[in-house]
Amino acid sequence: MNDKFDFDTLAVRAGTLRSEFNEHAEALFLTSSFCFSSAAEAAEKFRNPEEVYTYSRFTNPTVTMFQDRLAALEGGEACMATASGMAAIMSVVMASMQQGDHIVSSKSLFGSTIGMFTTIFPKFGITTTFVDPTRLDEWRAAIKPETKLFFLETPSNPLTEIADIEAIGKIAKEARALFVVDNCFCSPALQQPLKLGADVVMHSATKFLDGQGRVLGGALVGSKAFIMETVFPFVRSAGPTMSAFNAWVLLKGLETLSLRVEKQSANALEIARWLEAHPAVNRVFYPGLESHPQFAIAQKQQKAGGAIVSFELKGEAQEQQRANAWRVVDGTTLCSITGNLGDTRTTITHPATTTHGRLSPEVREAAGIREGLIRLAVGLENPADIRADLERGLSGRASP
Repeated sequence: MNDKFDFDTLAVRAGTLRSEFNEHAEALFLTSSFCFSSAAEAAEKFRNPEEVYTYSRFTNPTVTMFQDRLAALEGGEACMATASGMAAIMSVVMASMQQGDHIVSSKSLFGSTIGMFTTIFPKFGITTTFVDPTRLDEWRAAIKPETKLFFLETPSNPLTEIADIEAIGKIAKEARALFVVDNCFCSPALQQPLKLGADVVMHSATKFLDGQGRVLGGALVGSKAFIMETVFPFVRSAGPTMSAFNAWVLLKGLETLSLRVEKQSANALEIARWLEAHPAVNRVFYPGLESHPQFAIAQKQQKAGGAIVSFELKGEAQEQQRANAWRVVDGTTLCSITGNLGDTRTTITHPATTTHGRLSPEVREAAGIREGLIRLAVGLENPADIRADLERGLSGRASP
């Protein structure tokens, strides 16, 4: 179906399966297991579990529909859904690597991803070297004989750093390393890493794919051989499974993905430009601004700047920076103070004490996540209302 139809059509139609009742909307299969007509049939189906439905820990029709639809949108051959974005990262690493193997990763990552690479994977003998995502020479220099995987998040969380996927993909190919790209901030509506040289695209479906902050989910998209022969056996046994209900909710989210992300990107650009001119703001991080260091790369590989705007407030001492940031966050009454993003409702958070709060101050400072930094995930509200909500804290006025 992917060869014949446009992205928006695939977002509504791809992957649809119909039962004997020929329902129009996707069916929700809330069942833990599936029945067989005989012992012989059960034995045969359990020998080929990737092709039939036997047990919902690893095969379920509703989950299949979500997997097939997301694979079509990303331009991949197959998809494996997981319980969360972190479960997707765990699955791709544990399925494809062994004790003694090495990862080269961008240092600009979501806090929990850094924690997994630095505290969990080393227990299994898997080590990581972190590099500046924008420095191609650092990616090359970090390669070792035991390097098996490159991991990149672009745009990065929360500073929206943009890495050149195509260029890093060529380095990974030379190193014979699997190249995994976290496409959470853009979604396939704005960026398709597989077409730029990635081997695997990873998602926290909890974010823009759902779009309304309702359920958790994760996914890996890549070649059929890798997903079904490498990832599927791990997910089948370890069980980091997406529920059928969550898959059904995510299917509905995909239907409106491009509409939401395009509008949120337009809102975000308007707010980023306003923040850039605000006297209380030291710096704005947004890929759609000409002032962004990787603006040219963003223009090449993204359709728009995305919905995430991070900005740093003025202030000398760290304590003053935090006080200023908390004043802005606490001054809002419209924006939701929460760590989630990708929602139709604008969310605001202070990364240094929330999403990246478990990292040491030294690690945060090295990653550029300072006390004065605020992350805004722009939703579908009127931008004028969002600006007015931020202005109270930026100008030092108390919220009503």
